[in-house]
Amino acid sequence: MVDFDVVELEEADHVEVGEQAPDFVRPLVNDEYWQNTSLSELTDDGPVLLVFHPMDGAFPSTYIWNELRDRELGEQLTVVGCSISDPYAHKRFIGERGMDYRLFSDPSAEVAREYGIDHELDGMAGIREPRPAVFLLDEERTVQYAWVASQWPEFPDYDEIESAVESHT
Repeated sequence: MVDFDVVELEEADHVEVGEQAPDFVRPLVNDEYWQNTSLSELTDDGPVLLVFHPMDGAFPSTYIWNELRDRELGEQLTVVGCSISDPYAHKRFIGERGMDYRLFSDPSAEVAREYGIDHELDGMAGIREPRPAVFLLDEERTVQYAWVASQWPEFPDYDEIESAVESHT
């Protein structure tokens, strides 16, 4: 059994249901390569499930992506992740997890800050990352579903995510 402390996170002032999610451009990584891509390029093609996660290799990221992979939500809409990990780490993580999903690389945590979900990483001054969060966006980037962790570690209700995806796709 892994022993760790549960940490309450400060209240997040995040993007809410009914609001338009910020657009951004970052390297979008798959198992072979990456290229600068905007979120709006993805939403132009239909709904997007945007999943913010801790850096690759952290156990919450592994749990989140294993669960999403196993539920095969990518068959219903575009599923992408975003974390502070660089493209090289994302490429390795995608390969290790056997994921068909792509991940945005946001080392500065600027995107997480724009979404109101960044927090200081393990008390390391100046190092910020996104808290786990899930946003279901429609073609106009309007948030249809939002879940944001209030403690670390905390995981989304995957059945709730599936229900939201089914009702909005």
